[in-house]
Amino acid sequence: MAASAYTRTHLSRLLKSCSSISHLTQLHSFLLKSGLLHHPLYLRPLLSLSSLPHWRNLSYSLSLLLTSFSLNGSNSLPYLSLSLPLFRALSSSIHPSYSLSLFVFLHSNSPFSSSPFPLPLLFKSCGRAFSLTDPPYKPFIQSGLNLHCHVIVLGHVNDHFIQNSLISVYSFFSDVDSARKVFDEMAVKTTASWNALMSAYDKIGDVKSAEMLFLQIPERNVTSYNILINRFVKSGDLRGAKRVFDEMTERDPISWNSLIAGYARAKKYKSAFGLFHEMQRNQVEPTQLTISLVLAACAETCNLMLGKEIHSYLNSKNILIDGYIGNSLLDMYAKCGCLELARQVFDAMPMKHTSCWNAMIVGLAVHGCSDEVLQLFSAMEKEKKQLPNHTSFLGVLIACRHKGLFKEGQRYFNKMIDEYKIVPNIKHYGCMIDLLSRCGLVEEAYEMAKEMPVKAKTILWKTILSACRVHGQVELVDKVFKELQEVGPLGEEELITMSNVYAEAGKWRDVERLRRMVDSGSLKLAGWSQIDTLG
Repeated sequence: MAASAYTRTHLSRLLKSCSSISHLTQLHSFLLKSGLLHHPLYLRPLLSLSSLPHWRNLSYSLSLLLTSFSLNGSNSLPYLSLSLPLFRALSSSIHPSYSLSLFVFLHSNSPFSSSPFPLPLLFKSCGRAFSLTDPPYKPFIQSGLNLHCHVIVLGHVNDHFIQNSLISVYSFFSDVDSARKVFDEMAVKTTASWNALMSAYDKIGDVKSAEMLFLQIPERNVTSYNILINRFVKSGDLRGAKRVFDEMTERDPISWNSLIAGYARAKKYKSAFGLFHEMQRNQVEPTQLTISLVLAACAETCNLMLGKEIHSYLNSKNILIDGYIGNSLLDMYAKCGCLELARQVFDAMPMKHTSCWNAMIVGLAVHGCSDEVLQLFSAMEKEKKQLPNHTSFLGVLIACRHKGLFKEGQRYFNKMIDEYKIVPNIKHYGCMIDLLSRCGLVEEAYEMAKEMPVKAKTILWKTILSACRVHGQVELVDKVFKELQEVGPLGEEELITMSNVYAEAGKWRDVERLRRMVDSGSLKLAGWSQIDTLG
């Protein structure tokens, strides 16, 4: 139905004064019933508000857009331009690849648009999607190249915003030559251009070129100094990073985040917490990254009190607990042993990234909740929105090991390789060897350790040696002992275990032989030292 001038004015005011997601959904419902949802005057602010950093509810925003699209048809609205707030939110989210999928869908099904505005956001999404996958998913490089071609076809090759985005995306791909080529061909180089290329050199570890660019920048800004802080942090020079930070006449949240991240990476958690509190005293609004960094530090130090304070802060500000914040909060509760709170956060998250599933699976696994782990992993597979990765399977194998589920562990191990094409790493093999050893399949554990593509570490051979004693596998002891000697120096623990295995089997000659080997110095033993702490 047609809207009167009064109705349009009233609705516009309501949208401008909207203060929470619940208010937004009420307005959405009214617009839908009134048949006004298709109008750009209302759809644009709805998408903008639902994509705000503090409210960010990307599943709601996507649902809103696609519902409007299905109701109104593909040719009625300029959806690409209307979706800019959503592209911006997705490009900074934990799901940047969704931005690329949305662009392909809208570009294929809505009126052609030559607007350059979504392109910088799409380049950002492309680069972040590439860097967030483990290992990096190479097709995202092709997506970036396709977008570059798209820029040329549309005639936006000289747009400096797009050129800066191109430098950044090639930086994500570690293709500094292409980044430099774009930079050199720019008719107008802004400070952002210099900063983007400087970051590209820093990313590949070419500090000399990055420093030369820093000296050549005609006009430095806060981002230039943030890049310098990151360079010091990356090299482990936290004093240098703090010196630059203290000398800055202007700081933004990224300045604070960079130094907090540096302290957290160096396990200087007290300094990280101190800087976070200083940030609050300076009335600098923490970003999603700030909160994620501090929650990660809380998880490592089991600082449950501060973690709960941050959770209360999020609720008081009506900030949606999703994406990076949701993952960090979930992980903090899990590592602090608050599994019920972790599960509440997990269940309430509207969009669950693989890392979210992994945090919950591993959190349950390390606390011995094996049945819950297997149920959750099964739910992840059935949902099919996020594929399990090597961390998902590690959590499952930890759960199987904890409960002694050999058949299930073997099935999941084979499934990881055969169905998901994931190459096991030393941790996966470690779980399987420990599981086999616990179940008395010591010979099989030994064969797996011998045949695995990566060289078995001392801890794995120690595990098998201990299993030899528990399960009376005396005939295997000498083989394991030989492997231990090849890996590195032997400690007192291994010698005692060996001696006990021989003694319990009544092989006193072997016990004596072992003692003579130690006395004669023919065994390579781990060194030790002693200091007097009292002076």
